[in-house]
Amino acid sequence: MVKEIVYFAAISISILSFVLIGTCTYNSVFAQGDKVQASIVYGASSLTDTAYSPNPIEASINQTVVWTNDDFTFHTVTSGSAGAVDAGKAFDSGLASPTALSSQGKTFEHTFDTPGEYPYFCILHPAMVGTVIVT
Repeated sequence: MVKEIVYFAAISISILSFVLIGTCTYNSVFAQGDKVQASIVYGASSLTDTAYSPNPIEASINQTVVWTNDDFTFHTVTSGSAGAVDAGKAFDSGLASPTALSSQGKTFEHTFDTPGEYPYFCILHPAMVGTVIVT
């Protein structure tokens, strides 16, 4: 009888753990209200399409994407692609503005009011690329 109670308790704790872990993971990755959270991951300057997470970012019209620099290196979030004449026209965290992602923990946000696909990159590390898909 005692073995059965211990077995039942172990199974119950395991199931509860999976439910709690799944709930915490969901909240950290997906849209929360009117904002979508994104990260510039640690070591991003040596990465390409995995430097920004998630990639692609999925947002709705009038939703704000908030990028957080989780790296120790200065980065940018700049619309377009490296060398394009329209680079930075839609959005740009900049190199010297108050929105510059100059250190770990700094954030930049942009609200998307038009549907479409928005490629972006880091001016300082042009191999770092991402896409925002707005529907």
